[in-house]
Amino acid sequence: MTGTSEVEDLLRLHAPQVLGALVRRYGHFGPAEDSVQEALLAAAQQWPRTGVPVNPRGWLIKVASRRLTDQLRSDEARRRREETAAQLTPRDAFTAPPPGESRAPSDDDTLTLLFLCCHPALTPGAQIALTLRAVGGLTTAEIARALLLPEATAAQRISRAKAKIKDVPFRQPRPEDRDQRLAAVLQVLYLIFNEGYTATSGTTLQRADLAHEAIRLTRAVRRLLPREGTVTGLLALMLLTEARSAARSGPHGELIPLDEQDRARWDRKAIAEGTALVEEALSEGPAGAYQLQAAIAALHDEAERAQDTDWPQILALYDLLMARTPEPMAALGRAVAVAMVEGPKAGLAEVAGMEDQLTGHHRLDAVRAHLLEKAGDREGARAAYQWAARHTLSIPETRYLQMRAARLGPGAEDTDRTPPGS
Repeated sequence: MTGTSEVEDLLRLHAPQVLGALVRRYGHFGPAEDSVQEALLAAAQQWPRTGVPVNPRGWLIKVASRRLTDQLRSDEARRRREETAAQLTPRDAFTAPPPGESRAPSDDDTLTLLFLCCHPALTPGAQIALTLRAVGGLTTAEIARALLLPEATAAQRISRAKAKIKDVPFRQPRPEDRDQRLAAVLQVLYLIFNEGYTATSGTTLQRADLAHEAIRLTRAVRRLLPREGTVTGLLALMLLTEARSAARSGPHGELIPLDEQDRARWDRKAIAEGTALVEEALSEGPAGAYQLQAAIAALHDEAERAQDTDWPQILALYDLLMARTPEPMAALGRAVAVAMVEGPKAGLAEVAGMEDQLTGHHRLDAVRAHLLEKAGDREGARAAYQWAARHTLSIPETRYLQMRAARLGPGAEDTDRTPPGS
């Protein structure tokens, strides 16, 4: 017997590889994605009862291929295209690897799939939604939350995107196309990492498989474009952020804010690599959003204690970031920096100006609650914590926010804590 969570992790790992294999061989992105979903469903139902096959990826490719070929044979024209594609494909291209081996093609199918999903025929929003689904393995609901969209809108974007690229060849883009798609590719990887680092829903704070896959894919893109500052900056940001992951939750999965984390548990090797990459990225051209966010993360990671954090420098970097990319979550981070430099009332004034941008988002009220608590408004802070707790779908975040609210109830001691970071 195999645990459900173990099976889910395996399926998320192999899904983009299986989809890439099918699209490379048969084309027909939409039918291939449907067939992979059917194979994943079959595995999710069967493997917890019978155990995981020796070669799970080979099993999924075999089942998905069978479903897809059955579907293609119902249409004569599609059958002819399948036969032509099969003749052009080396006989052993889809042979399952022997047990214990992980056969890696010369071209990373997952990376090729990533660029395919960011085809210029798609709008930026469609590129991101499709890639999060096909490469990141996120559900439609998770994609909607990551993009701050209604679920129906996210589903529509995915459906239309699949239809638009159904006949696009599965191959690495030419250099000129690669540059055109890079911004969307990097934004997708950024969103996948964020979902892995702080899951938008569920019982666990983090989804390490997603965060690690985002880092792996970003490394692959950097090998493709080694002197592109935005790619280097994004990889640095991921490494510097992921370096804190071991200290972000307690023994029972409870959230631990940045200022309370045991910094001895931070990954110093990742911090050293990330810091070196920040320096490299900043030397490769004008600092963009990823380079600046990485520089902010480096300042947090370099502080031996929370009280040693260079908040004035962080605020200066946020000012540069907002001048280049006025994004709501960056503005929220800047509000925290303002509070740490100029006081909680100044930070609250910044938060008040973001109501229209982040209406209904729990993070706005979570930050507001911390700043109200720091300013001494216990009742206002408690109400804001409670509101934020009701509007997040993450159980660890809900418990943390409820705990903070409970501390401010009758008889609770006064607190003056630094607003936690990510």
